[in-house]
This record gives sequence, structure tokens and C-alpha cells, in this order.
Amino acid sequence: MSYSGLKDLSEFVISRIPTRDVNYADVRVCHRTHEHIVVRNGIPQRVWTSESCGVGIRVRVADWWGFSGTSNLTSIGVESAIRNAIATAGSVGYIPGAGEPFVPPPPTTAEYATPMVRDPFSVPLSEKLTLLETACAQMGKDPRLNLREASLEIWKDIIVFCSTTGSRISQTIVHCGAGIVAWASDKGIIQCRSYPASFGGNYRAAGYEFIEALDLPGNAPRVAAEAIELLTAPPCPARTTTVILESSQLALQIHESVGHPLELDRIFGFEASFAGTSFVTPDMLGRFVYASPLVNIMADATVPGGLGTFSHDDEGVAAQCEPLITEGVLTGVLSSCSTAPKVGRASSGAMRADGWQHFPLVRMTNINLQPGQSELDELIAETKDGIWLETNRSWSIDDRRMRFQFGTEIGREIHNGKLGRLVRNPIYRGITPLFWKSCDGICNSSQWKLWGVPNCGKGEPMQVARVGHGCAPARFRNVEVGSASG
Repeated sequence: MSYSGLKDLSEFVISRIPTRDVNYADVRVCHRTHEHIVVRNGIPQRVWTSESCGVGIRVRVADWWGFSGTSNLTSIGVESAIRNAIATAGSVGYIPGAGEPFVPPPPTTAEYATPMVRDPFSVPLSEKLTLLETACAQMGKDPRLNLREASLEIWKDIIVFCSTTGSRISQTIVHCGAGIVAWASDKGIIQCRSYPASFGGNYRAAGYEFIEALDLPGNAPRVAAEAIELLTAPPCPARTTTVILESSQLALQIHESVGHPLELDRIFGFEASFAGTSFVTPDMLGRFVYASPLVNIMADATVPGGLGTFSHDDEGVAAQCEPLITEGVLTGVLSSCSTAPKVGRASSGAMRADGWQHFPLVRMTNINLQPGQSELDELIAETKDGIWLETNRSWSIDDRRMRFQFGTEIGREIHNGKLGRLVRNPIYRGITPLFWKSCDGICNSSQWKLWGVPNCGKGEPMQVARVGHGCAPARFRNVEVGSASG
């Protein structure tokens, strides 16, 4: 359906909602195109494109929410979805927290599109395959390399939002990313190295120029060599020491131990799926010391290139930059128009849905650790004994987001201010506020990098969100480290 057709459809749907029965309603017409390409050992394994279009209808009847979505965009399909949305309003347990106060945002009109140089959907398939095949080939043919993989993934979401209060918002959001991974094995030991990060690489709200700039072929030889080197590296010794986290690993640390615990629906217990609720309570706002004074973390939906960047969330609230942790103190939360009034605040603009078929949830935007003052070389030189940890391999965190354990692909010991030997299967563990309070060094803006997480799961039925995290490497004292098996 054309862009103008999506707008016309949204107007038709909103016009059919019976305002005599409904206090408030909003409509999201969503068209999504998704492409995923995987090349393994030089051979294409997956060349997949999908497309979907539908409408999500959210209504409020006597202070209760109802919702229905449909891909049947005929007048009959739309009318049926409206009736279903009204019928579900007030259903016991249908939507957690559905009876809470709701303060809709002021009506607004806006249009937004992700800035980009080259639309990734216009790039020929042959060019994309050549890039990935070349990256695989550049990893070499060492017999210990049993898997060489390169992949890319692209999304385009066109979202037209309108509400009974008069909002009319259209957004075209493009996300893309790519990565490589090499798996090596020898004598029962299996190791992997990834670039630019694990789980598919790095992602950005940008055009194909971002994928080109990653230079997968140029980084492939190093990735393969490190996977092979890990096969003979000793296991990471178990001890309590100083750790310096590389920025992609720190991004996941932020995601799991700051982003999720500060989602206000988890704090209130409205949402408890996928290792939630939260150890945070509403009375902690403005007084709880979450981290060291060096730590300043923002929820920024305005930063260029973030997967959590947009003009308005799925309630029509304008994108914001919300302080979450200020000089170590908890100062903000991720919230919606229904949850924010419960703590005496306005929505932080964090209500987002995975497509037309889902009711929006409180989600992360771009949760960014602000740069510090240190150079990376200085952090290492000031560390008498410690370990450098890079690229996530595994993670685990309890259902209050308090106790965690992370594993990384690679570790390097630090002795007397210098990087030393490689160690394999490193893990580190901690307790969220104690860990963040131990932060005593953050690298400056020259090391700050924006990372994309394309697969954040939450809710039942599960919704997948794409979110961002910006950070530079940081140092933490008195951390328990060890080695995973294998």
C-alpha cells in the first residue's frame, strides 16, 4: 500500500470509532518490510524478505483499555476490529494496569523519516551477497575454522498514527546492520569471535552506507585469527579483580541492569515476563544511589542513528531525552501516559509496539552512558591488576534485575598497566547497584560508540523491540571473575 494509502486508511479507521462509547482511541497503521541474508562458509543459507501491513486499534472505555489488530483492511475487517477492541475493554487481566489513569498527550501533527544516504532496499541483492561472500572468504581456510558466517538485516517501518484527540503523525523508520562470526574448534575446545559485536553485529537507524562503513571483509582476517588463538588460550582464572568492559559488552550491561529495571511497568509489577519485575521501587526516585558519581545515563530518543530514535512514541508523545541516573543517583524512569501519573510525572515517551498486532508496552529507547574524561590507554595504564573483557557471549540475570552473570568471547589480563595474555571463556558476576557503584573510570567521547540491539524481548505474547545503547569503555573495581566451561 502506498504512503498516501496508509494515511487514508488511518483516517477511515478513526472515523469509524463510535465516540459515544469510547472516551479515547488511537489507531496505528503499520507497514513493515524486513530482509535477512546469511552467508555461511561462502554459501548463501538464507535470503529472506517479508512484508506485512495492518492496523492496531486501541480504545479506552470507562477507564479501561481494549485493543484489537487486523490485517484485513477492508471495511468489514476494520469494523470487526473496532468491535473487538471495544469488547475487550475491561476484560479482567487482559492488559495489566489497564484501569490506571491516562493523560493523553497534546494533539500534534508531524512527519519524520530516518536520515540516510542510500536506501538499503534499493541495493541489488547481488551486491549484498558479494559483500557477505567476500567477508567469509577473507576469514581464510584454516582447517580449525569450521564455520565462517556473514549476515545483514534490514527493516523499514512506515507507521501512521492518529487519535481522537487530533494527533496525526507519520514516520518512516529504517534500521540496518551486519556482522561476521568465526567458529573454531580443536581437541574438544570450541571458540568464536565476532565483529563488530555478537548476535549479528551492530545496527543503526541509517542507510546502507552504515553497512558499508563496517568493512566486514577488512576485519574478517583478524576475527578468524582471534578465534583460532583462543583455542590454545588458558581459561580465565577465578578471582576478584578490576575489569574494563569494552563498549559493546558495556552496552548489554546497561541494557540488562539499567534499562529493564527502570521500565515503570516492571517497577509496578504490571509486566513480569522475560526476567522482570525490578528491584527498583517508586520511592527510590531522586534519592537512591544507583551508581558511582561518575555515572550519568540518559534515555535519549533523539540521538541520531539510534534504534530507539523516532519523532513520537506509539501514544503520540514527542521523543525526549530523559535523565535516568544523574551523578550516580536514580532520577528518572521509562514511562507511558498511563504509568507516569502514578509517580507524578508526564510520560517519558517510551510506549512502543512491535508492529500493528500488539498493544504498546513501556520499552527502552536509546539508553546511553555519557562519556567520561579518561583515555582508554590511561584506564589500562592505571590498572595494576585486572582484565579486559570484550564482546558478549552469554548473559543471565535474576527476575528482579539484581544478580547477574555475563560471559564474553575474549579476555586479556592486565598486569602493571599493560595488556597481557589472552584468556578464554571469561565470565564476571555481580549485584547491580554494587557493580555500578564500583565504576571509577569512563572513557571520553573519542571512544563513545552507539550500539544497536535488534532483539529485545518483552511481554506475553512476546514483542521484539529494537533499542540502542551508547557508551565508551569503563572500569569497575572488585569484580568477581572466572571461567565458563568449554
